[in-house]
Formats: sequence, structure tokens, C-alpha cells
Amino acid sequence: MVYGAIDNESKGHTQMGKVFDAIKNEQISYNWLITDFDCLIAKINCKGQDYCWLTGEELTQIVREDDNQWIWGVLSGFDKSIKLNEILNYPLPCADGYRGFWENPPSIQHKLATVEIVAWDSSATMFFSKRKDLVANFFKGFHLSKDIVEYNNTLNKKS
Repeated sequence: MVYGAIDNESKGHTQMGKVFDAIKNEQISYNWLITDFDCLIAKINCKGQDYCWLTGEELTQIVREDDNQWIWGVLSGFDKSIKLNEILNYPLPCADGYRGFWENPPSIQHKLATVEIVAWDSSATMFFSKRKDLVANFFKGFHLSKDIVEYNNTLNKKS
């Protein structure tokens, strides 16, 4: 089962440092595939690839040194036992154009990921996890966030 939250009410934009604080630095427990991103962090360098691959420790260090704006992006967290070559056998997650954000039940885009953080057009931060405790922590850290299932239900009632 996947649990999810959306924060589109808080002032400002997606800052990963705040997300990491909310989830009590559990990002260190994963390796991260970063895709479809636009951010103002100079140290995120994908060396001409469509993705970046970082350990949780590397990502944390980059964010703690420069917690600047993420406009778009998908950060997919994987158990450290899963190798990059396995991950690249699947399509790369995208921030813009993925309809699954707005459908129930919630899902994580990458089949092998455990956690997904999405910066969506500087106007929303979405957090998905197979771990209910991480989403509960996200809710505590982002008091204006909503359960993604409930949010999607309100969207579907409007259409």
C-alpha cells in the first residue's frame, strides 16, 4: 500500500531541507534517483544524463549546503540494496504530465521505489511512501498538507 500527502497551501516553494526535517532525516536510509527536475541548486550535476543518482548521505549534504528552490522534480528513494542498473530497466519518473498524482489509489511512479518526493511547479510538494510513518511525519511537519486520497476525491467531485 502507498500513502500520500500534498502540500499546496504553505507559503513558498519546495525546499528539501524542510521535507527532510519533517521525515526525521530518513532520506539517509535510501539511494535517490532524481529526474525531470528544475532547481536552483548548483551542486546537482547529472553529467549530461536524464537523471542523477545519489546516496542519501550525498543528497543530504547537497541540500544542507544549499537548500534552494525546487521548481519541478521527482526524487525517488530506493532501498540501498537495489542497484542503479536494475532501476534503469524502468521508465524514468516525471513531475509534469504524470496523471497518477491525481488518481486513487496513490502510487509511486517507479516500481522499485519506496519513497517519492515531488516538487510540482513551485506550487506543491507531494510525498508518497510505502511507509505510513513517513507520511505521518510529513503531515506533522507540513500542517497544511492534505491526504492525497482525500484531495483527489475533492478534485474528482469538481469535474
